[in-house]
Amino acid sequence: MSPTDAAAKITLKFPAGILGENDFRGEKTLKLDAPSLRDICLFAKDDLGFDYLVDISSVDHFGDEPRFEVVYELYSLPHGTHLRLKISVSEDTCEAPTVSDIWPTANWHEREVYDMMGIRFANHPDLRRILMWEGYPHHPLRKDFPLEGKPTDIPDLAFSEVAPLGGGPFVTVPTDGNTQVREPRARHVGELPRPEKFIEEP
Repeated sequence: MSPTDAAAKITLKFPAGILGENDFRGEKTLKLDAPSLRDICLFAKDDLGFDYLVDISSVDHFGDEPRFEVVYELYSLPHGTHLRLKISVSEDTCEAPTVSDIWPTANWHEREVYDMMGIRFANHPDLRRILMWEGYPHHPLRKDFPLEGKPTDIPDLAFSEVAPLGGGPFVTVPTDGNTQVREPRARHVGELPRPEKFIEEP
């Protein structure tokens, strides 16, 4: 069964739940109506053989509404087929249905999306932060979260200072040089490395 076949079967079964379809470089993506997500996921797993939830990720379309998007990467081991599902999430509700009872691996994926983006998953069995500490008041992958971080002072729990950006390990240096010169890990203290010098190093 190809991704196109799978998408056609889902569309035939849930015509009102499909908001859009996209093909890009051989990959099939279905945009879903959020209330239809669980029924479509159950059908994809039980009837179409998508037994492996590879990942759940989230996108912040800051400035647009709905602001957020949740992306589900499905794979069928029996058929060797990949399928991507997407739903939109409003900033007002900031909530999506859990699929952790359909694919147990969704448990940690949903906790990461909640921790980093602030999207809650209704009926998740244990929705706690997974990377930041409990009580941390921010969601670091939101686009309005500054790259240098935010100072956080939680009495008796944690404190963090704003991280300096100047000279940081992930900040490129403005230059006319090529990618090798701009690569932060190639930087030498007090000077930009010459391309030939960078190439000579093992």
